[in-house]
This record gives sequence, C-alpha cells and structure tokens, in this order.
Amino acid sequence: MGSAPTRACLGFSAGAIAALVFHQGLAEIFDVIGIGKLVAFRLTPTWPFGIPALVSLSFWGAMYGVVFALLQPRFRRPLWQVGIGLGLIAGLVTLLILLPLKGLPVAHSWAVWPIAHTLILNASWGLGTGLILPLLQPRPLHKPVPRAVRA
Repeated sequence: MGSAPTRACLGFSAGAIAALVFHQGLAEIFDVIGIGKLVAFRLTPTWPFGIPALVSLSFWGAMYGVVFALLQPRFRRPLWQVGIGLGLIAGLVTLLILLPLKGLPVAHSWAVWPIAHTLILNASWGLGTGLILPLLQPRPLHKPVPRAVRA
C-alpha cells in the first residue's frame, strides 16, 4: 500500500488525471450529443482568484483524490465502486455547498437534469480515480520464488 505521503501523491495524480479524462471527457460527450450546457476544457477565469476553470477543476479533483488514497486502506469494496460513491459525495458537496458559495442557487434550484448532470459527471470522476489509482501504485519488479520445502 505504501506510506501515507506516497498514497497522497498517487491520489493527487489519479484525481487530477480522472478530472481531465473522465469528468471533462464525459462533459465533452454530453456537449457533443446536446444533453449538457457545460463546455469541457474551459479556460475562463473562476471566482474568486481568476484561475482557469480547467486548472481549478483538476486541482479539486486532485485534492479529492488525496482523500480517496489516504482512506484507501479502510475500503473493503473494489476501488472503482468506492470511487463512484466518493464522486457522488463530491457532487453533493458541489450542489449543496459550493454553488451557494458562488452565489448560485442551491442544487440548481432543484431542477432534475442539472442535479443529475452534476452527480453523473462527479461519479465519472470517482470511477476514473478508482480505476487509475491502482495502476499508479508500485508493484514488485519480480515475483519471489518460493523456497523448496525441505524434508
């Protein structure tokens, strides 16, 4: 499993990659097929510091990835399943806390599709993090050869 700092670094990387590939990839698919208003890979400045939206999204995906990786030793289910759950939690945080902080209505004024859109995109990020994190974890270069049993 590795030490906590190692897991945190790997979680940061997995979360950032998942934000770019899974979250933004699905947002682009939604945009292409016409079922979402979110433009993927936006570089417009965000509130309050003017950081490009894509950088902000990647950073927060990475921070959630750190939490995911640090909690990983406690998980008993497959990481992709836990990732979907964590993504749904991140979506709820967005809907109930972050939107009001940005001066937007709580949970998109309870409109069904925007809520579903947010939860689906965040669940896709979690799925990606759960799939990518194990791929980044170190593995031994060779399998130890079992010693012969002596009689």
